[in-house]
Amino acid sequence: MELRQIQYFIEVAKREHVTEAAHALHVAQSAVSRQIFNLEEELGVSLFFREGRNVKLTPIGEMFLGQMEQAMKLIENAKREVEEQIDPEKGTIRVGFPSSLAAYTLPTAISAFRERYPQVKFKLNQSSYANLIAGVARGDFNLALLGPVPKREKKIKGRTLFTEKMVALLPQSHPLADKRLLKLNELRDAAFVLFPDGYILREIIVDACAQLGFAPQVAFEGEDIDAIKGLVSAGLGVTLIPEITLIDGLPRSTVKIPITEPDVSRTVGVIIPADRSLLPAEMLFYEFLKEFFSILDRYKN
Repeated sequence: MELRQIQYFIEVAKREHVTEAAHALHVAQSAVSRQIFNLEEELGVSLFFREGRNVKLTPIGEMFLGQMEQAMKLIENAKREVEEQIDPEKGTIRVGFPSSLAAYTLPTAISAFRERYPQVKFKLNQSSYANLIAGVARGDFNLALLGPVPKREKKIKGRTLFTEKMVALLPQSHPLADKRLLKLNELRDAAFVLFPDGYILREIIVDACAQLGFAPQVAFEGEDIDAIKGLVSAGLGVTLIPEITLIDGLPRSTVKIPITEPDVSRTVGVIIPADRSLLPAEMLFYEFLKEFFSILDRYKN
């Protein structure tokens, strides 16, 4: 079995079309077909159902694809580790992150890190909370910043970097907009702007309201922080939002008010695989994050 055969197989499986795979690989269609045929001959099984140039994985092909994708990740990591053992300060770090950490937290950390290690490169992957955890577990990337830090995931290890408060964001026209502090219960009858079901920030807000015996009345939903802010700015509802996402200023026609009773907060941290070692450049960044946010926390206090 050759590495080229595996690469061709994965590309055909992804595109379900031999010609399109050949174009993506910049090789002749006949070369792709021949390598797939040779691979099936060697394995003694059919990996694809064929309908002209269109193909679809057989059940055995589906199983084989999953194994080969993992094998290619191991090969790529091995190549990177060899390169980074020579000089980890010239490596590439793949990092996952959610939208709530995109505007300030992650850019600030990367900027400070690159002042110390200017030749390190980053590949960034923005995704949802659940997808970030799954991505680290699968090996799509080995580091992700997220909040809150998960505690019961078997395939990952989490480290808390800091805790941040959630604050209320209200339209200036809201009857409670002139208050210095808000009890969460005062928003019992308000229209809320929240993330859709399945998003962790929605769960934090819903759980906080449940502690007081009510469910937020969700009027509108947005799939990222900027959308949430925009909907509140338009006067369509109120929300609770990580305070750090407002560090560069408030959206137009909104006010920020601290929440009391209960205190609503979330941990923010970094997750890494429980069963794989970080590559040298990744370990540099991981150790830097712990140091960087520890210094910031001491400065705040």
